[in-house]
Amino acid sequence: MPDSGKQDFSAAIVEETSRAGIKLVASLPDGWIAGLIGRFATDARFRHVPVNREESAIGLCSGAFFSGTPALALMGASGFLTCIYAITKISYTYQIPLPIFITLRGDIGDKAKYHVSNGLYLRPILEAMALPYTEIHSPADMPLVGRAIRHSRTIARPVVVGFSRDMLRGAD
Repeated sequence: MPDSGKQDFSAAIVEETSRAGIKLVASLPDGWIAGLIGRFATDARFRHVPVNREESAIGLCSGAFFSGTPALALMGASGFLTCIYAITKISYTYQIPLPIFITLRGDIGDKAKYHVSNGLYLRPILEAMALPYTEIHSPADMPLVGRAIRHSRTIARPVVVGFSRDMLRGAD
């Protein structure tokens, strides 16, 4: 849950995701996305599936695509970094549109110094993979959520949407 007295934008993220046609959400917990996971899990418009490994989210969402079910994977940044092989082997090879929502751990606003490496390496890795991504830092950025999901379908590849701490846990 968000820190008391601080606004989180989970409801707006869920609305944008629904408008873009997503039906299944596979997630692995991260402290920043606990509130967002809770919203997806209790919203009847989505089937929420908790997974035990981030690679399982990639596999589940890929299988959902082949069944005609629009899906997205939701995870922390460090978990995303463990999925490189699954993304390139499955999603790139079979041209699977796959929105992946991640935290921007290690970025400005993260209070955990052990996530600094995520902030240092995440963007260069995304660029090295030629993996399109967008970042959501403020409510004004929220339309980019649906746009990224639709772009994933257009290019038949994954697209990453990274959420700042302020958007997921509230600003300090």
